[in-house]
Amino acid sequence: MNKKNTFSLSIIVPVFNEEQSIEILFGEINNSVNSLKNCTEYEIIFIDDGSTDKSWKIEKEISIKHAKKVRAIRLKKNFGKATALNVGFKNAKNDIIITLDSDLQDDPKEIYKFIEEINKGYDFVSGWKKNRKDPLSKTLPSKIFNWVSRFISGIKLNDFNCGFKAYKKKIFENLDLYGEL
Repeated sequence: MNKKNTFSLSIIVPVFNEEQSIEILFGEINNSVNSLKNCTEYEIIFIDDGSTDKSWKIEKEISIKHAKKVRAIRLKKNFGKATALNVGFKNAKNDIIITLDSDLQDDPKEIYKFIEEINKGYDFVSGWKKNRKDPLSKTLPSKIFNWVSRFISGIKLNDFNCGFKAYKKKIFENLDLYGEL
């Protein structure tokens, strides 16, 4: 980023069987990013993680219609979110990378808050799903995982599992994700 706080933005969206939400999410992301001041360029990268519903068809249609701003990449099977994100990171070309889930639980209107924190000098900013819309069978294990992760790592992060994050691209120069890491 230069001294005027202008930036370019890559938004990575891993997708697995989310045909009901992709068009809505694209519209919300597009509106949010178009309202950002100082954003000189942006791209939205859908990484289809082997969806078996109509997700890929929808992603492809959006990428054709908005070819200058949207790319859609399809993995041949479901490799998992970490692999999908890794593909996104390797294909992202801009200064700041935002990741968010495709299930509409992350609000693209919040992107500006992540940018504000990155502009303060942070290399990484993580979201926190305070009011998750998931059943107890998902939220309870997540709370236990977060507590254990905080205890073991000493990192005071509320939600290690939240997919809504911002990164400076430079941190991925020597990072390779694999498995579900």
